[in-house]
Amino acid sequence: MKTKLTHVRANVQDLDKAVEWYETVLGFECGGKDINERWQYADFLNDGGAVFAIAVDEKPSLGRYNFDVDDVNALWDKLKGKMEIVQAIETMPYGTRKFTIKDLDGNELGFVQQDFKEM
Repeated sequence: MKTKLTHVRANVQDLDKAVEWYETVLGFECGGKDINERWQYADFLNDGGAVFAIAVDEKPSLGRYNFDVDDVNALWDKLKGKMEIVQAIETMPYGTRKFTIKDLDGNELGFVQQDFKEM
């Protein structure tokens, strides 16, 4: 069976606090929120690929979410020292450059630049 991933969700404790963090720290843009008596949910705009969303849930997500970026070095310089680092920036043998951090709720977020060329 072949599949096409269209949506992923990370669990958070406080929706408004998490949305603010994703927007101000990472530069994500919230596409909308859905808050009612059953759930609190928000998703973020993307440039293709699966929609990344967050929702309030007491269970941890226990996953890693990788995002392609245009300039991984610039993002690393902006974020290092400001949050928990899971994996410091490095160039992989297969040509990508990446690093991984944790968000406010411990979700692992990887940032990857494909076909990285050293300057």
